[in-house]
Amino acid sequence: MTPAVLQSELSSPIQFEVLVVGGGPAGSTLARALTQCGMRVGVLDKEQFPRQKVCAGWVTPAVMHELEIDLDHYGRNFVLQPIHSFRTGQVGQNLVQSDFPGEPISYGIRRSEFDHFLLRRCGAELLLGRAFRSMRRDDTGWLVNESFHAKLVVGAGGHFCPVARRLNDGCKSETAVAAQEIEFKLSAQQKAACPVDGTIPELFFTPDLKGYGWVFRKGDYLNVGLGREDKRKLAGHVQRFCKRLQAEGRIPWELPEKFKGHAYLLYHHAKRCLVDDGILLIGDSAGLAYPQSGEGIRPAVESALLAAQLIVDGKGDYRREQLLPYVDRLEARFGRREPAAGLTEKLPLGVRQAVAGRLMKSRWFSRHILTARWFLHVQDQPLPPRVTTS
Repeated sequence: MTPAVLQSELSSPIQFEVLVVGGGPAGSTLARALTQCGMRVGVLDKEQFPRQKVCAGWVTPAVMHELEIDLDHYGRNFVLQPIHSFRTGQVGQNLVQSDFPGEPISYGIRRSEFDHFLLRRCGAELLLGRAFRSMRRDDTGWLVNESFHAKLVVGAGGHFCPVARRLNDGCKSETAVAAQEIEFKLSAQQKAACPVDGTIPELFFTPDLKGYGWVFRKGDYLNVGLGREDKRKLAGHVQRFCKRLQAEGRIPWELPEKFKGHAYLLYHHAKRCLVDDGILLIGDSAGLAYPQSGEGIRPAVESALLAAQLIVDGKGDYRREQLLPYVDRLEARFGRREPAAGLTEKLPLGVRQAVAGRLMKSRWFSRHILTARWFLHVQDQPLPPRVTTS
């Protein structure tokens, strides 16, 4: 399907039922679900697509099911790296390999391709290359950028989403995960020398347990990065991590690009208000990344599907009290938020390090808890991909 792209701003505001600010997986999933139900939806994003997106870039079969993606079709046109194992452990230790025989347990994708694919097929009117500048309330909804009017504005613009910042007084006093990552195409010589198996992502947890680094090969592309729930001296942590990998021969000495950064909130530590009259947040703008892995794609997609069902059921009623059940549905899906430190976080660091060091050497723990449960969430059945209408 060729998306409808508006080329010029008209003198009178363009009317939408829902305006989604942010064209990533959360925004495109919501837009697709609502347009399939007959709503007029616009997607506003400051970037033109395809655009580069910092992300390790793997998705589980559950996500592909929720997005109704035909794997054969997608794999013929874009990078789709089957994953059958993970190698995990602490930096400086021998990694433990967890194998999952049979069908792929996950897939590696390039976010520049994946996000563009989802956005192009969503069916909404795409307002790309247009930054969010302002929004003000009137009797029937919101006027955005003095050019677009919507009864409901949905923030889907990631951690720094301007709608989230408006709703949460600038999103102050947040402890976010800060990450740096690079993804580049290997030369023929680098491909021949690279020992990283594309079917086996490698995860390296930092000794202080504040984050982890990764090395992940997707066909001809190599992705390397590190994230921490502590942004202080992040560049130094990334540099030391890369030097170790280079000394071990796992990544090339010469990297073709500079590392790119991004940030996100872990679900249990997020404090953001998610709804108000005519406003709702989804995906990373809502702070939904899984606490143990930091993955944000599946929570983004699922938050969009949960929000879409609530919006359709509401039949045009976007008052705060009508939107509040969305928060309940998120907690039913992802658990209750715990902004304060949990029990394990209150233990002395030395105790946590000793316990984590022993557990990560255990093959059973690494396979069944760390990989299958915390990173892949195999225990969670996919949400229905289609929104039902009464």
